[in-house]
Amino acid sequence: MVTLARLLLLVVVVVLAYQPYSLWHVFNVALLILVFASDGIDGYVARKRNEESVFGAVFDIAGDRITELTLWIVTADLGFVPVWVPIVFVVRGSIVDAIRAAQVSSKHDSPFALMTSKLGRWLVSGRFMRIFYAAVKGTTFCWILLIAPVHALLPVFWSLWGWLLTGISTFLIYLSVVLCIVRGLPVIIEFVTAERNSILFNSQKEKVAK
Repeated sequence: MVTLARLLLLVVVVVLAYQPYSLWHVFNVALLILVFASDGIDGYVARKRNEESVFGAVFDIAGDRITELTLWIVTADLGFVPVWVPIVFVVRGSIVDAIRAAQVSSKHDSPFALMTSKLGRWLVSGRFMRIFYAAVKGTTFCWILLIAPVHALLPVFWSLWGWLLTGISTFLIYLSVVLCIVRGLPVIIEFVTAERNSILFNSQKEKVAK
C-alpha cells in the first residue's frame, strides 16, 4: 500500500511539472521529496511487521523503476535532460529486470540476494550503495524541478547564476548515469558468467556420458 501510494503521488508530481511556472513548482519539489522518502518507508514497515517477501522486494523494485523512468522521460520531454539519458536508463533497466525476473523465477529468492561476488553485492544490494544511488537520483530530480521556474520567476538572478545552476544540474545527471551503469554491470556480468559456466558444465557432462 505504501508503494502504491508512492506511485499515485508521482502522478500528482508529473501533472504539476507541466503547469505554467509559479510557486506551485516549489511545492512540487516538496511532493517529490515525499515520493523518494516513502521509498524507504515500505521496507521499514515490512521489516517491523515481519512481512518481508519476494513479492514485496519485486514490487519495490518495480515501483522504483516506474518512478525513475517516468521522471527521466518527463524531464527529457520538458527539455531539462538530453533524450539519450532516459534511453540509457530504459535499456539498462530492461536488461537487468529481465535477468532478475528469470533468476527470481528459478531460485525463488529476493532479487537483492542473487548477487554472488562481494563487489557485486556491494554495488547492487549493499545498503550504502542503494541509499547513495537513491539519494543522487532524488537530488537530481528535485534540483531539476527546483531550478526549472527560476528563469521565469527570478530572471535577474538567473542571468547572474544560471550557468552555475545549469552546471550543477549537468553534473548530477551525469553522476546518475554513471551510477546506473556501474550498478547494472555486475548483474549482467554475473548472469553471463553463470550461463557460460552452465553451458560448459553441461557440455562436459555430455562428453563424459559418451
